[in-house]
Amino acid sequence: MADGSPDEFWYCVKHHRVESGEDLCKIKHRLGPYKTHGEAERALETAQARNEAWEESDREWDAGSEAGDD
Repeated sequence: MADGSPDEFWYCVKHHRVESGEDLCKIKHRLGPYKTHGEAERALETAQARNEAWEESDREWDAGSEAGDD
């Protein structure tokens, strides 16, 4: 698929590799874009950290809602 920019990097979750340029997997298989190859390599770690932060935020929101139910 020829939709990539040479200065963008993507992580393909299907093939578990960093991709850039014009030889990219379908968008449904990619995370990104990232500015550097290294950032793309850490895409799964970044996604996991963001998910954990989001879940924690939800727990804090729920706890605040329960405290205000009096």
